[in-house]
Amino acid sequence: VQLVESGGGLVQAGGSLRLDCAASGLTSSAYAMAWFRQAPGREREFVTKITRTSGSKYYADSVKGRFTISRDNAKNTVSLQMNSLKPEDTAVYYCAARDRDYGSTYDYWGQGTQVTVSS
Repeated sequence: VQLVESGGGLVQAGGSLRLDCAASGLTSSAYAMAWFRQAPGREREFVTKITRTSGSKYYADSVKGRFTISRDNAKNTVSLQMNSLKPEDTAVYYCAARDRDYGSTYDYWGQGTQVTVSS
């Protein structure tokens, strides 16, 4: 199983970025998929997830209304559209997957992609 993130980069505050997570070795539609992020000196934190059964979406309060998670079953990818970016969104963003909708852990992780938002 491999999850590969792409789309990170440097953007000015107020700008947008789209991150993609390409899955191989699993069918992403059969997995709950999530995005986490980790800023320097901070613990990794939950950003958003989409469930495998109903496709329900959940967001951290800090990104609600600005970020959108989506799934493309044909491409076996999960994406994160990030709008109205703030400097505090700067972090390494990770894609994660698990074969159940609820729980405290994820089974698979990508290597991460850097997002830097300048003020």
